[in-house]
Amino acid sequence: MEENTAVVTTDGSVMHALAPEHCDIDILHKGQTINDFIEDKIKELGSVESEEPFCVANLDSVFKKHLRWLTELPRVKPFYAVKCNNTAAVLRMMSALDTGFDCASKGEIQLALSLGVTPDKIIYAHTTKPLSHIKYACAHGVDMMTFDSEDELLKISLCHAKAKLVLRIAVDDSKSLLRLNSKFGARLVSVGKLLERARELGLEVIGVSFHVGSGCTGSLAFKQAIADARRVFDIANLLGFQMTLLDIGGGFSGRDDFQVKFEEFSEVINGALDEFFPPDSGVQIIAEPGRYYVESAFTLAANVIAKRVILDDTDERSEAEENSPDRMMMYYINDGVYGSLNCLINDAAHTKVEPYLQRAVESSEQRYCSVIWGPTCDSIDKVTDSCWIPELHVGDWFLIDNMGAYSVALSSDFNGFEKAHIYPVMTAETWHALHRPDESYALKSVYKSCI
Repeated sequence: MEENTAVVTTDGSVMHALAPEHCDIDILHKGQTINDFIEDKIKELGSVESEEPFCVANLDSVFKKHLRWLTELPRVKPFYAVKCNNTAAVLRMMSALDTGFDCASKGEIQLALSLGVTPDKIIYAHTTKPLSHIKYACAHGVDMMTFDSEDELLKISLCHAKAKLVLRIAVDDSKSLLRLNSKFGARLVSVGKLLERARELGLEVIGVSFHVGSGCTGSLAFKQAIADARRVFDIANLLGFQMTLLDIGGGFSGRDDFQVKFEEFSEVINGALDEFFPPDSGVQIIAEPGRYYVESAFTLAANVIAKRVILDDTDERSEAEENSPDRMMMYYINDGVYGSLNCLINDAAHTKVEPYLQRAVESSEQRYCSVIWGPTCDSIDKVTDSCWIPELHVGDWFLIDNMGAYSVALSSDFNGFEKAHIYPVMTAETWHALHRPDESYALKSVYKSCI
């Protein structure tokens, strides 16, 4: 570790030793960059003859995304989707930023509560819940939860009769890379009967939720969904429910190179909210962003553990062919689709994985068509089909950006390969901004310096 790098523990004390079990955060010294930290970590691993894969979690990126959210969607309170990335440092960061938490299971609720999150800041946002999980939520004061069917209402009436229910409706998600409404959400034609059934069971319905899908490429989908929610509010109000909450879901990209900018979505959302749920309506607006916050915050570092050279469909190499540009290179790295890169097969909204070399590359270096494989015995464990890069050697490192969403949370140790270790980092500026008494001023100051 760098001499001037401090480690901040969860209780705010400053130490000069890593303690991963306490989810310590490395504070970057003045002028140190994420790339500097990665290079130092690679040198550190090399000094102990280790090549374990690792991720660097840039909490400054999470912080700046939050400031951007507050600026662009001032009426919408974020409830961070724990499922997207449940790294302890990320969850602590979200708690420090005073977000709510979207939890989908007993385990996620336990995790949030263990970090000191109060039950009123949790929405149990899953419409098909096990009975035991509903009972756990009830016992721990988590009252807000979603439903989209009569059977779910019956379960809740048995296990948590005082729950504050949010009706999830199906909306148009045809413009999204990952569609969800074939699995979740009540159709508008069934809303009236569902609400009547809730009333018969003596249950309290307080609001409506929806999800336009992840990787949405059409901002107007939000306007139509908000209009649909308004119709449901009107039906519920006629039935005597006091509707006070609108949940506009998640799916917002966290990448600046996504085809639709966040500002375009926010402009449409703000306009629709002002039209259908104006500020004087008394309706609280929340959302369930996950990838928005963490997608671009994580960089994966993976080591080249093996290499093959392919010539004319054989593995033989002759001295004359050694430098032939026609040869194909195959590299095997120690993370893949069963580890952090599972997003390649599990997340349709993760549209790009672009490995690049950790070392500097000279423009004069010969490039070769290269295939990058993961470490396991499975042939589907492929990272890229082809990329043109200089020749590498066993022990070299690849870096992959934008690895924070639905990646480490879904990672496994298939074949016994270890999961990537996660190193959370932030700058001292961000750390001090989070701990100043005049926090609102500090947040605005940091945001201005970032735009």
